[in-house]
Amino acid sequence: MPKSDSFFIRATTAVGNDNTYRQESIDLGAYVDALGKSVLRIHNIAVAFTDSTGRSAELDGSDAAAAAQFQLLTQTAADIVLASNKSVISSGMINCARVKSGNGVADSTSESFDNLPQLWTNGYLVAVDTIYLGGAATDTFYEAVSVTVTMECTVETMSQAAAMALALSQQ
Repeated sequence: MPKSDSFFIRATTAVGNDNTYRQESIDLGAYVDALGKSVLRIHNIAVAFTDSTGRSAELDGSDAAAAAQFQLLTQTAADIVLASNKSVISSGMINCARVKSGNGVADSTSESFDNLPQLWTNGYLVAVDTIYLGGAATDTFYEAVSVTVTMECTVETMSQAAAMALALSQQ
């Protein structure tokens, strides 16, 4: 399969701080055309959980812990799905703790990116023209949380039958 040079796709979704799932669509129509035999290979994904300006989201000083999670999917979803769902490209979460009194940034943060394309030998092939970045954050964040993904990608060609079969399996 011929490959293009790698390029980056970036997307941000404001997931808030009220335990509500939110998602945004990412248009891949410029890269993916299953009938035209063009598919997208995601090689790596970098994920950032921040406030709306890119800084560390503050925790509510009255609570000691907060959590936020994200998922990148080939299908729209109403809420977080299990990593075993066929539409999952990538998923993960952060857990934060603040021991000081008052609102402020976390004293400690742990992350669990349980499903990333770079964990696979050849990344992750996508044959649908729209993917979805969604997530949720607990109400123990003092301010709204945003999740940003930066994806390193290439465009590849495959047979029309293989591209259509992949696209159908991801819908």
